[in-house]
Amino acid sequence: MLDFLFKTLWGKILTTFFISMVPVIELRGAIPWATGMGLKPAVAIAVAMVGNLIPIPFIILFIKKIFAWMRGVSPKLNSVVDRMEAKAEKNKEKVLKYAFWGLALFVAIPLPGTGAWTGALVAAMLDMPLKKALPSIVIGVVGAGLVVAFVSYGAAALFF
Repeated sequence: MLDFLFKTLWGKILTTFFISMVPVIELRGAIPWATGMGLKPAVAIAVAMVGNLIPIPFIILFIKKIFAWMRGVSPKLNSVVDRMEAKAEKNKEKVLKYAFWGLALFVAIPLPGTGAWTGALVAAMLDMPLKKALPSIVIGVVGAGLVVAFVSYGAAALFF
């Protein structure tokens, strides 16, 4: 199984895809990982972006219901929800100031605490409709992907 994941093209693609879906790590970790595994820049960037975007509609549509359920399960989960909501609240002003482009820029900055997951959380907390939030987050993910690819592969990555 490990040979498949680390030595075959499809294994490297799948691993990159799933790494990019993990909160906090997202494509910021998936693209450098793909670089180390020898994936071509175009493949790594495309797979990481798609993987990073898959959870976003679900977060925007369902996170409030999930948070309500978590609050009822245990005090420990309640404190996790409080921290996540505080993080979204902290970034709310930045996003509100510039709306669509503010959310895109927030997602595009490849720093800890930013990214598609946090952007989707902020959009959900602001009751941004999916049809407005998703394109903004997609633009941000593309921007972040290009920045991380440039750092991981060099300028040649931007020209595939």
